[in-house]
Amino acid sequence: MTVIIWRGTFIFAPMIYHIVVGDMAAQPLQEAVMNEPSMFGEVVVLKDILHVGPLQKGHEQSFDELRSAFWQEVVIHEKQPVEVKDMERLLDISKKLYDDATTQVWFWMAPAAADVCAYHWMLPYLSKHMGRFFLVNIANLPFLDENGKVFYPKSISEILPKELVKARRLARLVTPAEVEVDGDEWRRLVNEDAAIRTHGGGKKLASQQENYYDNQLVSFASHQFQKAHKIVNQAISKFGIPTGDLYLGWRLRKLAEAGALQLQGDVTKTLKDFEVKLPGETVTSDATTTDSAETQQQ
Repeated sequence: MTVIIWRGTFIFAPMIYHIVVGDMAAQPLQEAVMNEPSMFGEVVVLKDILHVGPLQKGHEQSFDELRSAFWQEVVIHEKQPVEVKDMERLLDISKKLYDDATTQVWFWMAPAAADVCAYHWMLPYLSKHMGRFFLVNIANLPFLDENGKVFYPKSISEILPKELVKARRLARLVTPAEVEVDGDEWRRLVNEDAAIRTHGGGKKLASQQENYYDNQLVSFASHQFQKAHKIVNQAISKFGIPTGDLYLGWRLRKLAEAGALQLQGDVTKTLKDFEVKLPGETVTSDATTTDSAETQQQ
């Protein structure tokens, strides 16, 4: 139990570790925690998104090492080594729960593959602290936006801090029955070790092959070179692909290696530093204009 001073008054409150996926989701949650004494605690950000990439670690390899190696391949333009430390953060929280019997942990879960994957991943560790592991699931629940209109958010980052304060009432204990039912899901995902995991509603996830989003991505390519970031942003915008731009940029490079696309520029840098087109003869804007003019003359 922690003693905090709130507006000149001493308040006894348990320490709460608020776990959330991604820096963007952490921003409004941090503000909510600062403005509500009953939510007093620390916001812990999971940096990794577990719905893409491998899950099955090798011999004498830690999970963080597995994930770091994957993201190092994806983010090849990063000069510093990519280090994923989410498991380290999770184990540190578990230790603090052992050290203080009043400490709690809340996981804020949106209806998104990354969040649901994170829930199943952390369940074996936090289920050891039954009675202190809470879930705040915002799926299919209405919130008010900045204009006072009702909407159904797909991410914690979309919710106003004052609405997150209200959402604290949604926090409920994860039950032993849930642990028994949901506990097999992570083992299944690890055994399947697919490249992509998609959200099927609720806590359901489905394993997919690495080319799952390729057709949507390639649909924006043409026989004229375009910036890679343009193609990626269009695919994300139109189809709502939840992998993020870095993963899709990696897929562009993989497709080029397989001969499905052609690239020019420096692919070892960012998406703005190389261009993409379909294989075959390049169609330039000048050629297109000339062909159009000749057609009109005929």
